[in-house]
Amino acid sequence: MSQPAGAAVQQDESPAPRRATYQDVLDAPPHRVAEIVDGTLHTHPRPAALHARASSSLGVKIGGPFDHDPGGPGGWWIIDEPELHLEDDILVPDLAGWRRERMPAYPHTAYFTLAPDWVCEVLSPSTRKLDLCGKRPVHAREGVAHLWLVDPTDRILEAFELREGQWALIATAIDDDPVGIPPFDAVTFSLADLWP
Repeated sequence: MSQPAGAAVQQDESPAPRRATYQDVLDAPPHRVAEIVDGTLHTHPRPAALHARASSSLGVKIGGPFDHDPGGPGGWWIIDEPELHLEDDILVPDLAGWRRERMPAYPHTAYFTLAPDWVCEVLSPSTRKLDLCGKRPVHAREGVAHLWLVDPTDRILEAFELREGQWALIATAIDDDPVGIPPFDAVTFSLADLWP
């Protein structure tokens, strides 16, 4: 049925979708990890066994010498699954690190508002797309200098450095390759240490 000449055409003026808030994160089921990227709430299950092993092992390999071991290079805070509040985005990377020169005092808050200097995401089927397409641009926007992506299924680590706002691949390690990659190149370990 055609409109009479001069009749106004009605536009669908549906309200814009509601942007997720921190309350949505707090209201998420306790067995799910909740994050907000670009106004959308994303929830996913806790990490599966391969994912958890890779993340925990990397935390030991990096956190030992760079955070805890008085005989190591030191100079970092290395944290498992910190909650990051970066503008309107709320991210929970698998691991993150702050240079102590940028964050001299460890905060006593529920979350971090200072972007890390290094982030590591362990890829899994439930988080791969969000890690690669949603969170990676947020890390670049916030000036995170180093991003590592670990794939425990294919046994690969890819390391990126932020250069002029873009991620540049600086190293790839597979299977049991030695890993001595910036910003943690003062120590070398075998990538095989991340796999069961």
